[in-house]
This record gives sequence, structure tokens and C-alpha cells, in this order.
Amino acid sequence: MATVEPKLILLFSGKRKSGKDYVTDLIHKRLGPDVCCILRLSGPLKQQYAQEHGLDFDELLGAGEYKEKYRADMIQWGEKQREKDPGFFCRVAIKAAQQPIWIVSDTRRLSDLQWFWREYPSQSRCVRVEASEETRRERGWEFTTGIDDAESECGLDQGVDFDWIIKNEGDGSQLEEQLATGLLSIAKEKAKED
Repeated sequence: MATVEPKLILLFSGKRKSGKDYVTDLIHKRLGPDVCCILRLSGPLKQQYAQEHGLDFDELLGAGEYKEKYRADMIQWGEKQREKDPGFFCRVAIKAAQQPIWIVSDTRRLSDLQWFWREYPSQSRCVRVEASEETRRERGWEFTTGIDDAESECGLDQGVDFDWIIKNEGDGSQLEEQLATGLLSIAKEKAKED
């Protein structure tokens, strides 16, 4: 477990190319590195997968062709790990967290959310980032069978009551307004609590 008890955990989900990383990076910049950290569940998964398969971990973290080449196999491998231990990647991801606000940028499965809800019930909030298929295509998304119809993309499409839904269609002022009127003010308030 993490050495510091968080005051707020923002659990982000959304489809590929919806802009989850963009939104979480923006929030991180607004709150600052002393107040919040970004945790990625895919980081520990990719690191372990790279080690076991003799691959370049840094390339798997990127957004390029290298990661896409291994994505489907990596998803299957990750599912097998989660079947053995649903909380494994969550526990590894939070180990170094020291800030009062945690941003988990890539929750993809109900089991991820359930782990945080069980371990940190009062701190966990779910945030969905949405963008139209047209916007996602403009960002380079293309439907891929076995990826875009897998649990890693569709596992949270229903059955979750999101605390916030962020529309990310590329309009910076609209995005800023959505963040400022709810999520950022609550995060700042929580960070000040003793």
C-alpha cells in the first residue's frame, strides 16, 4: 500500500483517443506536483510484460506503432494476470504515491474500480472522458477488432455511475470550464483538508 493516505482519488476512464492523458495532464498542471500525482495502471502492466517478453519498456509507454504492435497480446496477458490477482496492478501503481490527490489516468475495468472502492471507499471518485468518434478519428483512432471491442475498452461503458463526465471535443475553453466548475475546485478543497 501507499505510504500516504490520499484525500481524493480521481479514477479516469474513456475510450482510446478520447484524451484521457491530455485531461489528466491538464489537471496535474493546474493542481501542481506537490498536490497531486498521476498514477497509471498500465505502467506496471507494461513493465512486467516487457520484462517477460524481452521488449523495450519505454517504447511500450509511448503512443506509437511499437505499442500498437503488441497491444492485443499485452491485453490478453494482462487479463490472465488480473484473473490470478485483480488488485496486482493497482497495488504496484500506488506504491510511490505521496501526494494528497491521486489521479489514476487509465482505469479500464470494473475490477480496477472495485479495488479502489474497497481499499479507499470515501476517497474514490469516477471520471469519464468522452469524445465523439469523429474527434477520436481526427486524433488517429481507427476501430480495431480485438482491441476496441475488448473489455479493456468497453468494460466501463455501462454499470458505473460517474461522478463527472468530461466532454473533450478539442475546445480548450469548454474543457477548462468543465474542469474549473467542479472537479478542480473539489480537488483543491480536499488538498487543503487536515
